[in-house]
Amino acid sequence: MKPLNRAHTSHHFQLLAIAAPMILSNISVPLLGLVDTAVIGHLSDAYYLAGIALGSGSIALLFWLASFLRMSTTGEIAQAYGQQDSGRALQSLSASMSFALAFSLLLIVCTPWLLELIAVLSGATSQVLNQAEVYFSIRIYSAPAAMLNLVMLGFMLGMQYGRGPFYVVLFTNIVNIVLDVLFVVVLGFAVAGAAWASVIADYSALVLSCCLLRKVLNDAGWQWQIKVPHRQEVQRLLHLNRDIFIRSLMLQLCFSFMTFYGARLGEDILAANAVLLNFLMLVSFAMDGIAYAVEAKVGQAKGARDLSMLRRWVRISCLWASCFALLYTGMFALFGPYVIGLLTDIPAVIDTAQIYLPWLIVLPLIATSCFLFDGVFVGLTRAKEMRNSMLLSAVLGFFVPFWLVQHWGNHGLWFAMSCFMAVRGLTLILKYRLLSVRQQLLE
Repeated sequence: MKPLNRAHTSHHFQLLAIAAPMILSNISVPLLGLVDTAVIGHLSDAYYLAGIALGSGSIALLFWLASFLRMSTTGEIAQAYGQQDSGRALQSLSASMSFALAFSLLLIVCTPWLLELIAVLSGATSQVLNQAEVYFSIRIYSAPAAMLNLVMLGFMLGMQYGRGPFYVVLFTNIVNIVLDVLFVVVLGFAVAGAAWASVIADYSALVLSCCLLRKVLNDAGWQWQIKVPHRQEVQRLLHLNRDIFIRSLMLQLCFSFMTFYGARLGEDILAANAVLLNFLMLVSFAMDGIAYAVEAKVGQAKGARDLSMLRRWVRISCLWASCFALLYTGMFALFGPYVIGLLTDIPAVIDTAQIYLPWLIVLPLIATSCFLFDGVFVGLTRAKEMRNSMLLSAVLGFFVPFWLVQHWGNHGLWFAMSCFMAVRGLTLILKYRLLSVRQQLLE
């Protein structure tokens, strides 16, 4: 393997040209949550804020589980772009859009049952549940736009247009913030106003996404057409989306276990874990940006059947991911207590969070490979390996280690999370190395 420093400088800039806009768009997302909290938090009663937190959190979970639509689209389009095969790209786009509409309509039809499930799992008061139902029942109608936007974002990433997703996310958040203030503060629509603001923002973003998609196609010299997907294309995407969905579901299961088991350990630990999970969110800002970039570049190299270029992109992305991991570890070691103080002013929660802060200081180093190689395997469109890695990591990397050290209490939870991240990364690295040795990366 060639030393990292021999990679041409232009390749680093190409990778960062995709990663940097995605990092910026990731950073802009929490700002919307802060505005939602601010406008609703100034209403007369606390149950408004609790209701929107429950409703929006449930919607966010459902939409996050739909991230398989973006991942599969990015990998397929990147490979078509590498082949310069517009027919394959438009086939994949049409099939992905069909899946997005079907999934979103399924969510809308299942709304009554989803609301019952939220009520059972949350155990919230009737006032909180009423507000959550108001928010959820309105916001769910943004599902078609949100799902199609995921497909469009995946398409733009696959076409190496990293600025497009940044424009869309930034535009969505600006529209949402402006309408939040108008509907909630000025017009007094309360929780319903916040929900309608998000619905309008999602459909406005869809219009922008369609315009950007046309621009990308024109720049590539491809003619925009809606094609009826071939049966073979539909089956391939169905298998790809199924495996990525299972992978995402298992990932969410492990994080949900952290929350629910933490609740059994007491309010202070539950609150402290919620604060510390924000550190992982900070890590994901940069790591996801690098992962998105490597998805596009690895997919392009596979489509062009250029094995040496594929390996080069993996080496370059490893370098940048490692740099960000070291940066985060240093920042958390130096400024971790200060960050905790910014997130909460409750003395008991601050003291508890600082006890478990060392886990977060080392986690960026442990988690680097799983973030990065998720992106590599998305670009390779080898979702079966991602699924198997996640299943193995959830069972042997999370639940077994926790069962062995559960007497450690919350330290046991964070130990299990560290093992989970490590096993995910190691299994994907080993699979990548095996495919590389066998010359199967381009299959």
